[in-house]
Amino acid sequence: MTQVQAQTWCDRLQAKLMAALDAAWETIATSDDPDLIKRARERAKACGDFAAHARKIAAMSPKPKAARPSNGFPAPFAASESQPQEPPARKLDRLKGGARGRL
Repeated sequence: MTQVQAQTWCDRLQAKLMAALDAAWETIATSDDPDLIKRARERAKACGDFAAHARKIAAMSPKPKAARPSNGFPAPFAASESQPQEPPARKLDRLKGGARGRL
């Protein structure tokens, strides 16, 4: 199973589980039969457990990588990334006001 297939599988499974969960909650809301309510609650719990496992599987599959140019070299940096960034000021320097000496 490829990365794209794993994500689409998870999306389709989540949609099916949400539909089953909605049907179970509708049964719970409209029925007065205790046995039917018990089965619907068990079904809702099973849907939740199954959805949690599907999310874990989707989280294990790596994110798709960006496409590389056809020549095999990585894409050049954008203009904003090529400029050096100034490091953030330290709290100690802000307390001292940038001067040497005691606090």
